[in-house]
Amino acid sequence: MSSASEGRFLSSSVPLLTPPPRCATLLTDDGVPVEAVYEPCTAGAGTPGEAAAEGPAATPAIVVAHGFTGSADRPAVRRAARVFAQRAAVITFSFRGHGRSGGRSTVGDREVLDLAAAVAWARELGHSRVVTVGFSMGGSVVLRHGALYTAESVAGRTAVRVPAREGRTGSVGAHSDAVVSVSAPARWYYRGTAPMRRLHWVVTRPSGRLVGRYGLRTRIATEDWDPVPLSPVAAVPLIAPAPLLLVHGDRDPYFPLDHPRMLAEAAGPGGAELWLERGMGHAENAADDALLARIADWATAAPPA
Repeated sequence: MSSASEGRFLSSSVPLLTPPPRCATLLTDDGVPVEAVYEPCTAGAGTPGEAAAEGPAATPAIVVAHGFTGSADRPAVRRAARVFAQRAAVITFSFRGHGRSGGRSTVGDREVLDLAAAVAWARELGHSRVVTVGFSMGGSVVLRHGALYTAESVAGRTAVRVPAREGRTGSVGAHSDAVVSVSAPARWYYRGTAPMRRLHWVVTRPSGRLVGRYGLRTRIATEDWDPVPLSPVAAVPLIAPAPLLLVHGDRDPYFPLDHPRMLAEAAGPGGAELWLERGMGHAENAADDALLARIADWATAAPPA
């Protein structure tokens, strides 16, 4: 992974205790440019010198993977970033086909390369501990990323633990130390709810893709998956020993509670922590500040793999 066209720091005549956000364009291993934003941790920003004293190496970083039709500048993503930044540095980015990123959305397949580029950037910036937090489609991507990119495979100590057809391109430092998946599906091609039937129409029909492009600001690939990527439920057992947190609302209109329960069961005893949130709907739009703060506390407190 390499970064290019890194944005300039925002200028200000007023001294800042916390550096301003840094914008960059990341290049994925398959050559897609992805917009990304880095925000330093704001903890201790009210005390002169405290925020700068710790530095990136001592500060965990959270990489946020948004849901389908989201982007780095959507209000719900920005709100999550603000809450997370109170406890860690934060990288937000737009998946391919979303926002100002290039390419077209493959709805969870090649997006794992986008996430890998963002995680590798966090390590390039000096963060030794990186946690991925994904919502909905992003939730399925962080699960697959956690299975494909492990500390062992990156260091070359063991073979990659996934089928050869899944592959990975070997970005150094692209693994996560802990994984948080919010409102993720357990299996592909699920059409059991009305919102998911509408989503399949958007993704699979030419008229639906036009709605996606002009109505939802999302450019969707026309090709079918070939091969079908590792499913979330098949990826979950491969994430260990990295800590895994699964979060799901009991009023999720897209994926009912059998999805998180299936994922937790697949992780095996002690393989995942499951939070079933009362009254919560779907993904980043439904996650309130209190839940986001709890997720950030878990992400920054969980021991490294």
